[in-house]
Amino acid sequence: MQAVEISHPGGPEVLVPVERPTPEPKAGEVLIKVAAAGVNRPDVFQRKGNYAPPPGASDLPGLEVAGEIVGGDPAAGGLKLGDKVCALIAGGGYAEYCVAPAAQCLPIPAGLTEVEAAGLPETYFTVWSNVFDRGRLSAGETLLVHGGASGIGTTAIQLAKAMGNTVYATVGSDERARAVEGLGAALGINYRKQDYVEEIKKATGGKGVDVILDMVAGEYINRNLNCLADDGRAVIIALLGGAKATISADQILRRRLTVTGSTLRPRPVAFKGEIAQALRRHVWPLLEAKMIRPIVYATFPLARACDAHAMMEAGEQIGKIVLTV
Repeated sequence: MQAVEISHPGGPEVLVPVERPTPEPKAGEVLIKVAAAGVNRPDVFQRKGNYAPPPGASDLPGLEVAGEIVGGDPAAGGLKLGDKVCALIAGGGYAEYCVAPAAQCLPIPAGLTEVEAAGLPETYFTVWSNVFDRGRLSAGETLLVHGGASGIGTTAIQLAKAMGNTVYATVGSDERARAVEGLGAALGINYRKQDYVEEIKKATGGKGVDVILDMVAGEYINRNLNCLADDGRAVIIALLGGAKATISADQILRRRLTVTGSTLRPRPVAFKGEIAQALRRHVWPLLEAKMIRPIVYATFPLARACDAHAMMEAGEQIGKIVLTV
């Protein structure tokens, strides 16, 4: 099969097309003929040599795909051969075929293309498990999303809005601020021009927000404490701003704040399978009713994965970048 591998750690140019044997599914796994694969920030980290695949996972990048089940054990996920699905995987998506745990496959929502569906799993699994499970966001509460124009951000904004929440988002330009407001954010904050702590305080009448989804970390962690309402929860999912911070622990004590975080890729199949079932119950009907939608900013042929990575690193996209196979 055709695939794209990381020839050695480095820039986008180290992504090279290669021939690889078609992978063989194990018990509980399916073989998917890939139509499209999502591009995600962890792929960039892996390409640079900073995010190794978990034990047993493919060394090929790619954490989400959409396509047709053509082999393996689909019954393990209540599926069958020929089903069109999207799937969360631990690696191997940049290829014509990949294997996925059947429990981590979901039917492509009615009305969505395979390209759109390829942008669902990584973002929706991440947002659901971190905002609604770990962050315990409830109807009527408020959410601040850092990186609001990213794939994760555009998903979190739409989903929280559809669930009855007021959402604020930080972004890197005025254009992006208007874009996220168009997706349902009550306020897009250009962090290059505005102090998001002050803007959140003004927008919430000094109360702060109930939950923060943070992919920046670093010096944002302490600033986030100043944005939280009493009993608020900040959930860290990436470290774009660095892994270390000095925090005001007195605020955590006095105002009963929670700072938590998680990574999804190394979690067991059973855990991800539970998220998949929650998405099918609570989120797939919203997608099929067109109350929310995947935002695909650009597509590239698989062989041009290097160009897709260059676009992601430029940081100008709004939504997802997808590879077509």
